Amino acid sequence: MPNCNNCPSRSTCNSKDTCTIKNNPYNNVKKIIGVMSGKGGVGKSTIASLIAKDLNDKGYKVGVMDADITGPSIPRLFQVDEERAEADDLGIIPVETEDGIKIMSMNFLVEDEEKPVIWRGPIVSGVVQQFWTDVIWGDLDYLIIDMPPGTGDVALTVMQSIPISGLVIVSVPQDMVSMIVAKAVNMAKRLNIPVLGVVENMSYVMCPDCGKKIEIFDGENTREFLNEYQLTLLGELPMVKDIANIPAKGNKELSELVKNTFMEIGEKIVNALK
Repeated sequence: MPNCNNCPSRSTCNSKDTCTIKNNPYNNVKKIIGVMSGKGGVGKSTIASLIAKDLNDKGYKVGVMDADITGPSIPRLFQVDEERAEADDLGIIPVETEDGIKIMSMNFLVEDEEKPVIWRGPIVSGVVQQFWTDVIWGDLDYLIIDMPPGTGDVALTVMQSIPISGLVIVSVPQDMVSMIVAKAVNMAKRLNIPVLGVVENMSYVMCPDCGKKIEIFDGENTREFLNEYQLTLLGELPMVKDIANIPAKGNKELSELVKNTFMEIGEKIVNALK
């Protein structure tokens, strides 16, 4: 029998007799949010970092697990890319930002962040499991997992070995991307993991002269996709410099438009998980 006392899914789980999830007895994580995309290049890691930042600003205790082992970017997005993780007799101690967000990433365990991680799938999946079982997350209201793009080994490992409370899907308004994102949504449904909603990145451009919203892509594709899969649109983000510049300048220079959008996204996520 697994130890269910500190499992985030203990109140809704119906598979206690067959569950294989291992939980760290030193951790008390209330909700786990996976941030997923069907493909790379849609801003998934950036969205994950901004969701974590907003929830932290709302007063919640937040952690971020960078499960993209071969392409970690969370440390740079939080301006802690020069930090290194430490360990004690209890386990691995995550790096903490000046705002109090706890972070664990593969880049905290290597000397040179530019050296590639050349590992096969089972080893990568094993590291992701250790980020859950061996890291001392302590008391958290929300743990955000930045998942690798696609529906491969690591995504499957995260969904099967970590008690995820819900998924946020990141997309951009293109028909081709919607088709690929549908694979991620269907994967979540097959594994009985709730999809909290979709964040559409690079949704539009604001005209700097007249302030008019200019939709670059056909928004009808997004509406059809959401209706077909009965998904909630958590928010639409513009294509702006302040989001693109987060790795270099951090997230303290975000426009009011972006901040307000993430305040709404954060509120929808919190309400969906109540």
